[in-house]
Amino acid sequence: MFCVPSTETGAIMNITKGGLVLFSANSNSSCMELSKRIAERLGVEMGKVQVYQEPNRGEHLIVQIQESVRGKDVFIIQTVSKDVNTTIMELLIMVYACKTSCAKSIIGVIPYFPYSKQCKMRKRGSIVSKLLASMMCKAGLTHLITMDLHQKEIQGFFNIPVDNLRASPFLLQYIQEEIPDYRNAVIVAKSPASAKRAQSFAERLRLGIAVIHGEAQDAESDMVDGRHSPPTAKNVAAIHPSLEIPMLIPKEKPPITVVGDVGGRIAIIVDDIIDDVDSFLAAAETLKERGAYKIFVMATHGLLSSDAPRLIEESAIDEVVVTNTIPHEIQKLQCPKIKTVDISMILSEAIRRIHNGESMSYLFRNIGLDD
Repeated sequence: MFCVPSTETGAIMNITKGGLVLFSANSNSSCMELSKRIAERLGVEMGKVQVYQEPNRGEHLIVQIQESVRGKDVFIIQTVSKDVNTTIMELLIMVYACKTSCAKSIIGVIPYFPYSKQCKMRKRGSIVSKLLASMMCKAGLTHLITMDLHQKEIQGFFNIPVDNLRASPFLLQYIQEEIPDYRNAVIVAKSPASAKRAQSFAERLRLGIAVIHGEAQDAESDMVDGRHSPPTAKNVAAIHPSLEIPMLIPKEKPPITVVGDVGGRIAIIVDDIIDDVDSFLAAAETLKERGAYKIFVMATHGLLSSDAPRLIEESAIDEVVVTNTIPHEIQKLQCPKIKTVDISMILSEAIRRIHNGESMSYLFRNIGLDD
């Protein structure tokens, strides 16, 4: 269970009201729910700002800050909408507007960092998350608060402090409180790549672990992560007759196997992002065939794009639990199996600590290098 240390409310209020401004960079009203929750927990009003598009001017984004930010700590909360590129531009324009308005510091609160899956060199591609990090720093961002980056190494793309918070305490609490027979559960990694996360959950809950191996390779397989760029030259002998480079044996997908016992147990699949649900549906079918009688899926970020709600509703999955780092109210209406865990508590506490100059180490207690 995650608990925020007790502090006198009056002290928080007095310090917070002194030089803190809280903005929501979203022009989409459905994306402002998290911002309002954070503001309520901090006991402050949302800053006055207008973010909108003018259709008559080529869909140009307009940001108008309607109160003074001079010498203040500005926290800009940005949640990702369907139009991710507009989301990014809203943030960059607002950050730059605060910079040119002489804000003391500009802290971005971006629970889900967009383009985080594009953090490796692809074949004749680019590391988009590094480009995005550079753009944010150039615009004037001085600090970043985010949650469960797809790869922790993304923090190295920034030349500013980055606090990569964890949602696992809230998901663990949900398991303990909302799954009555969770002691009879097993934590499942749907691929070897997510085994470390599954191990972290299993060790904290004192449960067993199972790993599904042999599913179809996804977009992050070794074939497309850049290790084949530049492409292998077929006519090596034409370059140098005596040069014989040994070729790496190509991978062959083994048949699907489940390492670990799931028979007669609750299977809890854990991951960081749920976007395209095909791999989760395939994992659920495999677990059902191996005897699991109930299947939960837990992740921090619920992108749930395309027809994911319909597929989940028709699948063997009993419940999908995600946090509110990304708004998904429409998806919940389409699929009652989707449940939400609120993480505004830890984001508001991070904002309070940064503004008051307090240590952030409390929010990272018991978190190891592999978590």
